[in-house]
Amino acid sequence: MLISDNSIFQDQTAFRRAELIPASNNGADASVQGIKTLHFSVRKDDVRPLNLSHEYQLAFLESADFSTNQFVLKTGTILGQNNANADTLQLFGNVNDNELLFSVPFQAGIFHNFALTLDFNALTTQVFFSLGEDDLEDVTGVVQNDVSGGGQFHFGLLKKPVGGVGDITQNGFQPAGINEGIIYGGIFQEDSIDGCISLNAAAAAA
Repeated sequence: MLISDNSIFQDQTAFRRAELIPASNNGADASVQGIKTLHFSVRKDDVRPLNLSHEYQLAFLESADFSTNQFVLKTGTILGQNNANADTLQLFGNVNDNELLFSVPFQAGIFHNFALTLDFNALTTQVFFSLGEDDLEDVTGVVQNDVSGGGQFHFGLLKKPVGGVGDITQNGFQPAGINEGIIYGGIFQEDSIDGCISLNAAAAAA
């Protein structure tokens, strides 16, 4: 997934963004009902590095009414946070609560594999993680996290500006000459009413 100076969505002139949304994910479909486990893997694009003085959203679930993200994977300099190492993957729960669920250094040359079991009935989240071809391991246990509200899953690059005030979708600085990327792999979802089955990361990262 790549972004450039021209990666502007609608009137969000201070953002740079390019994202994939599954066509069947209409905001109220089966992917946001019951108990589901979302799998995805991310890897640095060594040819097109990110500018870590900015905040990036790499994967998130945006509620059907656009009022919140029920989870979001971020990297870079997180706005409003004092993260000591910007080169870190940080997975937050519902942004209304702004709770950090899991973080890990963002290493070069290897896939970082995530699986999120989202219980849309009990409003909980469980995070699994591994590197490369290692099997996924539970890194959070089951935690309360408000995943209500349906919505759509986004995978890509949403680069926020720096120095913005008020509506940062339209205010803030973005440099010229943007040529940045992230490599994705193994994006799929499984029904987990009987538990999470696909915990082998070799399949997830393929």
